[in-house]
Amino acid sequence: MYDAIAANRRNTFLLIAVMTAVLMGLGYILGLAFGLNEWVGLLIAGIVAAIWIGISYFNGDSILLAASNAHQIQKSDNPQLFNVVEELSIAAGLPMPKIYIIDDSAPNAFATGRTPENASVAITTGLLGKLNRAELQGVIAHELSHVQNRDILYSTLIGAIAGAIIFISDVFLRSMRYGGGRSRGGSSKDKGGSSQGLLIILGVVLAILAPIIAQLLQLACSRQREYLADASGVMLTRYPEGLASALEKIADDPDKLDIASRANQHLFIVNPFEKGHWSLDSLFSTHPPLEERIKRLRAIK
Repeated sequence: MYDAIAANRRNTFLLIAVMTAVLMGLGYILGLAFGLNEWVGLLIAGIVAAIWIGISYFNGDSILLAASNAHQIQKSDNPQLFNVVEELSIAAGLPMPKIYIIDDSAPNAFATGRTPENASVAITTGLLGKLNRAELQGVIAHELSHVQNRDILYSTLIGAIAGAIIFISDVFLRSMRYGGGRSRGGSSKDKGGSSQGLLIILGVVLAILAPIIAQLLQLACSRQREYLADASGVMLTRYPEGLASALEKIADDPDKLDIASRANQHLFIVNPFEKGHWSLDSLFSTHPPLEERIKRLRAIK
C-alpha cells in the first residue's frame, strides 16, 4: 500500500514537471517567434500562470459550494455523520472540516479547501441514505485524504498551468490570424527571414498541440490523485471493502446528480458523467475507470 501511495505521488510530480516544461517551452518559442528575447516569453508565461493560480486558489471554495447548492450543518443536525467525520479526522491528524449537505438523491461527495484548516466536505442526501456505516466511512476517508494530500492545491496548480497554456496559445493564434507574426524588435536584422519563418511555423504547431497535451496531462494527474486518495483512505479505515462497496453502489445508482456540471465533475468521488466502463474516452476522463479502482482496492492486503 505504501508503495502505491509513493508511486502515485511520484507520478503526480512528474506530470506537473512535464506540464511546466510545456508551458515554459511554449513561452520560449512564442517569444522568439514574435521577435522578443526568449526570457521575455518565459516571463510572460510565468506571470499568466501566477494570475491563474491566484484567482483559482483564493476564490474556488466558496464558488464551488455555492454552485452545488450545499448548506452547512451542525452536529445536532446529524450526530452520526459528525461522529464518522470526527473519528476519521483524528485518525488523519486533521482539523475537523466543515460539513455541507447537498439535497440530491444521487449518492456522491466531494471535498474542497485550500488548506486543512479551511477544508469542507460536501455529501449528498442520497449518499447518506444509501450507504451503510462502513461504506460511508470509506467515502469520508477518501475525501479527507484529498485534504490530507493537498489535492486542492495540486489541482489549482495543475489547472492554472493548463489554463495558462491554453490562454497563451489562444492569444498567439489570434495574433497570427489578425496581426501576423512579424518581428517587433528588429530581430529580423539579426536572424534570417527563413529562421524567423521557421520559428513562427513551430510556434503555430506548438500553440495548436500544447492545449491538447496540457488537457491530457491535467486529466492524467487528476486520475493519479484519485488512486492516491483511494489508497490513503484505506490507510485510515483499514477496511478497503468499505470504499470498494461504496464505489459500486454509487456507480450502479440510477439517480442523476442534478447539481453536477462540467466545471465541478472532477471534484466528486465518482464522476457523475462517467459511470460506464473503460473506453478510449477514458483518456479524457477526470477519474480512473471504476473497475480498476475497485480492483486495486480489493487487491490491498
